Amino acid sequence: MDSLPQRTQEKKRDAVRLAYLVSHPIQYQAPLLRRIAREPDIDLTVFFGSDFSVRGYKDEGFGGVGVKWDVPLLDGYRYEFLPALRDNATVSPTTPINYGILSRLRGKDGDAPFDALWVHGYASINSLHAMFAARALGIPVLLRAESWLGDRERSSGKLAAKHLFFRALGKFVDGILPIGTLNDDYWRYYLGDNFPRFLMPYAVDNDYFQKRSIEAAATRKQLQSDLNLDPDRPVILFASKLQARKRCGDLLDAYKRLSPAPGVEPHPYLVIVGDGEERASLEQAARATGFSSIRFCGFRNQSELPRFFDLCSVFVLPSRHEPWGLIVNEVMNASRPVVVTDEVGCQRDLLTPGIEGEVFPAGDVEALASALSRILATPHIAQQMGQQALARIRSWSFEEDVRGLRNALATVTRKIAHEPVHYAC
Repeated sequence: MDSLPQRTQEKKRDAVRLAYLVSHPIQYQAPLLRRIAREPDIDLTVFFGSDFSVRGYKDEGFGGVGVKWDVPLLDGYRYEFLPALRDNATVSPTTPINYGILSRLRGKDGDAPFDALWVHGYASINSLHAMFAARALGIPVLLRAESWLGDRERSSGKLAAKHLFFRALGKFVDGILPIGTLNDDYWRYYLGDNFPRFLMPYAVDNDYFQKRSIEAAATRKQLQSDLNLDPDRPVILFASKLQARKRCGDLLDAYKRLSPAPGVEPHPYLVIVGDGEERASLEQAARATGFSSIRFCGFRNQSELPRFFDLCSVFVLPSRHEPWGLIVNEVMNASRPVVVTDEVGCQRDLLTPGIEGEVFPAGDVEALASALSRILATPHIAQQMGQQALARIRSWSFEEDVRGLRNALATVTRKIAHEPVHYAC
């Protein structure tokens, strides 16, 4: 399927032909793919393994809630869905499994072979198959993935096996596209300091979220009324899947510590957006506090979230083993301070404690309560941190992504010029 006008294809006839392989259309990636497709000398084609995110699906992470994204996932770039051998509307090492990538990379219907293959993730049959196919055809491979060294516990046996795996994988990859500092550390640990790496930061559509957040201010009073919130009281926001590793229970325990006296509810509200396996137990724990200041709002689609960002005074992501946490990027675009654990992958790149928000040790409820108390001590503190957050996220954008990708393509294909680099991993 082709979603670019014919004149765009003609203009790119002499451009670098870039194939991108990813499991399925992803709401965070679609605007980046549109941005890359606008580059006059990069001819991008995206190959998907499954279309389940376009059709709508049940997300077990959201407690089996039906999900159909309300943002365009396929507009503005060329794409194809590869024929499937296995597709059960989930993503794992063994699904989806597709065929046909070798023939597509070679070129068909008069097309020239692709000049480079970019793969998202390495721990799947599809990804490995594509990398092996590209190597057989002499096509350079760029790899982007989310892992970092602290994202989960591993036994010494598993670590040894990973070293052997990456020693072999490195022979099929020509360049790595790190998403941030912790991910860059991961690749240096397994592939060595001298392996080619080009920072392609994990970013969101900053312009979209800044615009939607500004628009949300006009409906703030309506949302406060819908949730029965006193506009003079601050709001602590959690917005993510209600599953064990997101540790929303830690936030609830920290919130109880904000009570000025036994039986007295805290001054700020706690608003919880999301759904998942832990919702029932969290609602039960909230009822047990006796507080009337906790709100559960259920799953909200991506376009709705800026209204909640605008509503809050501070955002909290208390996760364990969080590879990045793109919702942190989104909230920072709304000029709001953020509080995250030291196991949220984005914290090294997007947060300086006391400036854009706070970082606390994962699982340390007392430290979380203290961080919230510091930020909410006066409205001025939260507002100033929010302004710093917006300033910082403006330089972590799709433009940096394009620059990193262009430099990677310049190195492995030698068909386009290198771009000036204004940052380093």
